Amino acid sequence: MHAQRLFAAIIILGFIFGFVPALAFAGAIEWRRYAIPSTGTSVEMPVSIFTRDAGPPEGGTGRRFFREDDRADLTVQSVPNPENDSPATFLAKRRPPAGIIYKRITPDFFVVSSIRNDRIWYNRCNRGNGTMNCVLINYPAAEKRQWDAVVTRISHTLRG
Repeated sequence: MHAQRLFAAIIILGFIFGFVPALAFAGAIEWRRYAIPSTGTSVEMPVSIFTRDAGPPEGGTGRRFFREDDRADLTVQSVPNPENDSPATFLAKRRPPAGIIYKRITPDFFVVSSIRNDRIWYNRCNRGNGTMNCVLINYPAAEKRQWDAVVTRISHTLRG
């Protein structure tokens, strides 16, 4: 009985202080592989989090997905790289914004991340044959800890 009251109190406090979205990660997350057939790009995505298909992204082939409450989004896309630029050159040509907090560049991929308007943006692109195959994730900075494992899994399962 005491445990039930405690759980109810946590739920009520969550509604009052806005912590309820973080509780959505407490249960099992359902994952599925999303693929772009024309490029072979694929990634495991949490379909229980990104429940709304928002159609194709601008500037590439793929899809955008949103959380039901629009507080987070995921884009999976293949962007043309006709000169087959290295990840470093491709990124430099895109002129990323100043203030990048995290950057990693290898011969095969790049990752950049920062915070803008209280939201973390994360971008990983793998070098393909004439494309850069990317995931872009935006989510509330206040929920960083809840998103860390999700972002890591998405990033590490990007293929293509």
